[in-house]
Order: sequence, then C-alpha cells, then structure tokens
Amino acid sequence: MRGIIRYSSYLPHWKLPREEIRTFFGTGGGSGTRSVAGHDEDTTTMAVEALRPLLYKTQPSNSATSQSPKSSDWHSYVGAVDDVYFSTTNPAYLDKTNASAIHCALSLDTHCGSYDLCGGLRSGIGTLKLALTSTSHNPVLVAISDIRNGLPTSSDESLGGDGACGFLIGEESDNNPVLAELLGSYSISDEFLDRWREPSSSTGKTWEERFGEFRYLEIGTQAFDFACKKFELTPDKIDRLITTGMHTRAVAAVVKKLGVGKEQIENDRSTIVGQCGSAHPAIILCAALEKAKPFETIALLHLADGADVMFFRTTKAVETYRPLKPLDIQINSLEAISYSKFLSWRSMVDLEPPKRPEPSRTSSSAAWRSRQWKYSLDASVDRKTSSVHMPPSRISYDSGSIDDMDLISKSNSRGKIATFTIDRLAYSPSPPIIFAIIDFEDGGRFPVELTDCLPEQVGIGMEVEMTFRKLGTADGINNYFWKGRLVT
Repeated sequence: MRGIIRYSSYLPHWKLPREEIRTFFGTGGGSGTRSVAGHDEDTTTMAVEALRPLLYKTQPSNSATSQSPKSSDWHSYVGAVDDVYFSTTNPAYLDKTNASAIHCALSLDTHCGSYDLCGGLRSGIGTLKLALTSTSHNPVLVAISDIRNGLPTSSDESLGGDGACGFLIGEESDNNPVLAELLGSYSISDEFLDRWREPSSSTGKTWEERFGEFRYLEIGTQAFDFACKKFELTPDKIDRLITTGMHTRAVAAVVKKLGVGKEQIENDRSTIVGQCGSAHPAIILCAALEKAKPFETIALLHLADGADVMFFRTTKAVETYRPLKPLDIQINSLEAISYSKFLSWRSMVDLEPPKRPEPSRTSSSAAWRSRQWKYSLDASVDRKTSSVHMPPSRISYDSGSIDDMDLISKSNSRGKIATFTIDRLAYSPSPPIIFAIIDFEDGGRFPVELTDCLPEQVGIGMEVEMTFRKLGTADGINNYFWKGRLVT
C-alpha cells in the first residue's frame, strides 16, 4: 500500500490584520488576518522548514506544544529517499533548480533526485498526485510552498496568504506505516482565463468574478459527482470535505451544490491564514489529518484551471503520528505586523535603509566549497577531544591535530543566548539586526542573527533553535544560511 507516511505544515511567524489596509488607504482590506512570510523568507526556505520535521526519528502522538524535539531526536533518511519534489507558483529562481537547495539543507544523500514542478495554482495538487501514484520503491519528499502577492488594496493582497507543507510518501513498511492512502482521483481540465500573471511580474490580474464563478461551479460539481460515481462513494459517506481555490466566491458556490453536510466541511482557515495558492489544499489536508480518526474518508476538491478531486482513507496508524507543530497551534502563535512593514517587505514601498553599503553578491565557487556549512550547517568535531568547531575547520584549536575531524549537522541543535547586541547601522531590509552569541547544547559556540522576534523580546539565557533563511539578495543571487529563532 502506498500513501502518506508523514506530513507537516509550516506557517511563517507573522500575520497582517486586514483592517490595517483600509485604515492605511481608506479602501480594501476586510476582516480577519493573513499569514505573512518574513523579509528573510521565500518559498525555498519555507519548504525547508516544512520538510525538516518529517526527518525526526521520533514523533509525539499528541503534540500539545509547538516546541521542536531535541537534536538527539534527529535522524535523516539519508540514502532512503529517492526524490525531492518542490512545487510553487513563486520560485526564488527560474532556470536554476530550487529543490537542490532544499535537498542540501536537509543533508540528504547526493544520490537523490531534486526536481521543481512549478508554475500554476494547480501545480501543488498535481505534484502530490504524482508522488502518490509513483512506482518508486523508496519514499519521496514533497514540498509545496507559496507566497501570494497583490497590488495594495487588491483582493489578492488581503485574501492571499503565505505557507508551506511537506509530505513523506511511499510504500508501507514496519518502520513507516501509511497514515492515509489514496483511494483515487479524478480531474477535469478547461482552458479559460480567470487569473494570470506575467513571468516578470510579482502580482497577478483577474478577470471579472462572475465569469470564473460560472465556470468553476459547473466544473467543480461535475468533477465531484463523476469522482463519487467512479469510486462508489456518496456525499454522506465522506467524513471530511476540503474545498479550496483562489476564487472564493466560486468555492463557496460549489460547496453548496455538493450535498455534503456542514459538519463534514473542513474549515479552510482562510479568514485567519488567507489562501496560500498552490499550497493551500495540501495545508488544509494536513490540518484534516491532524484530527482524523482511523478509517475516515477525506475528500479534497481544488479549483484551479479546472478541478481536481482526491479521495483519501485514513488507516489505524493515523492516531500514532501527529506533527510536531500542528497547524492550529501555529495559527495561535502568529504575531501581527503593521501594514507599512508588510509593504516594505513586499517591496511595494522603498524605505530609506541604514547608511551602510548593501552586501555584494555571493561567490558561486565559494558557496559550493562551503556548501556543507552554508546549507547543512555542518560543524567539525575533534575525534580526540570532542571539541566542536563552527564553522568547520581542518585544524583542531585545542589538540592541534590536522584532518582528524568528524562532521555533524548543527541545524537541529538548540542553544542558549550567551550575549547579544542590537545593530541599527548594518544594512538590512528590516532593521535593526539582532546578533547573538549562541552556546549550543551539544557543544560549540557561534554568532548568529536572530529572526522572527523584536529587540525587546530577546534576553540572555533564552533558548534558540535554528531556521533556514535568506541573509540577502544581490545581483539576483540569494544568500541562504541559518538564523536563530527563539523557542517559545
């Protein structure tokens, strides 16, 4: 049996209250909030954060907190993952494969494929379907990540959201039981223009809403009815129904026509998180699996350039696994930012930066030579004295031995703040920069930049975990590295 072995969702730390848009401009906005990726996040970094929890060897059956496990609980499926699939509508790079950076940050074996399946709002659910129907013997990792932009006061801006999710998909084994199997899928495609975005633009455009609602109402109901007949299901036999799409009016209209009771409809969290584009159906699937009981039937209907229906059946193992950071716990910990900061992070307004030079572009050759440190955060450990060197070194600082080191990843280590400083002069897209000296629990000391926090929230002795982020961009080259994040 092939299916979902593990799953995880990721929401960035920040949210934007929609009412701030109307306060700022006198129009637009609405009620509720939307999730917001930080200035140092993109779809690649969010995909890494979504996949990392899947590689822990132990998982709590009931996660009551949002804390991640200790570094000793980390176990990478090195050599066991065949491929990494990455899907988004908003890739950090074109031409260059984004999944290769994800692969490296996860310390996966080099004999593992990494592929982008990017572009349209339908690409996320298509990638999930591809992985579930693959004939690959070993598990594959699937990351779906999206950042939604829109012009100020537009519905895309207020109704959009940022988020990611990850899946480990493969054949059932004693160590990796399948939590949910794919009963079947059904798709309808139709060529009509309801939204589009030019490759050179960060914001999209939409056609008049009634046209899209008319087409999706017909396609969505038809796809669901055909799928139910094909797999001999009736609406009353569905325990949870997930219906998503960027056209909110069309989604609401379709749900009313499906004959499913209100108690069966899964909350799509759009009033709090927003619509996370191609990642949204999979994020809500994660939320449904978090609460699902054994042998439930979950229907997923996604509207984008047609309609896709997927039916899942949970197994008895679904209750033995719960993600480290459940979606609703993440939602409850989101911290609000101002609309002006949101506009600045999205490059909709240019604020005067600190009067220091912007960073120069990263050297490709230097980045490759240090890739184990830069992407995997590998430190070297002296075999004689067990002293930890960060960054890794050929020569031990205490024993003086040369090339007598082992490499160990520190990306999943926690540490405590020994001291910190607030730098208001160094260049940053979102000043000030908080630098801290971190003493890691399993050895090693290193200065790191802190993220997802305000200066007044930081104190000596506070616990910190590592997160994969973007230090900056120069000449179109993203400088990826690790930052510290307060453990709450």
